[in-house]
Amino acid sequence: MSQRVAYYDVAPDGMKIMMDMEKYTKTSTIHRTIRELIKIRVSQINGCAYCINLHTADARKMGETEQRIYCLNAWNECSFYTPEEKVALELSEHITLIPTKRVPEDLYKRVREHYDEKQYVDLVLIINQINSWNRISIAMGNTVTE
Repeated sequence: MSQRVAYYDVAPDGMKIMMDMEKYTKTSTIHRTIRELIKIRVSQINGCAYCINLHTADARKMGETEQRIYCLNAWNECSFYTPEEKVALELSEHITLIPTKRVPEDLYKRVREHYDEKQYVDLVLIINQINSWNRISIAMGNTVTE
């Protein structure tokens, strides 16, 4: 990986906060597959090649199929994502594109059909975390080298 700034060295306290949030999201009851699908989809929307590369590799290591990874940008047209995955991906798109999409009440209600209140909060945190990582990665000029 190449980057503009060695931001972990320059701002270690800030990056520790980011890593602590990352650790928290991994303790949630949101299934790890759904967490990785969210990270890939949000990274696709934000155009973060570094994070797409990282999270597709992680998803493959977890046993995720190429078909499901390749079709994430058209998840709503595919029958091989579960209802829980689909509503999490829809929420991810709405939060990532919040200036134009917002999170309408009907979406919130559909999410809550599959996730309890704590899980809803955890989904929002996971989505915001990957949005933050994407923005850091892009601003710091992280590039995929292999």
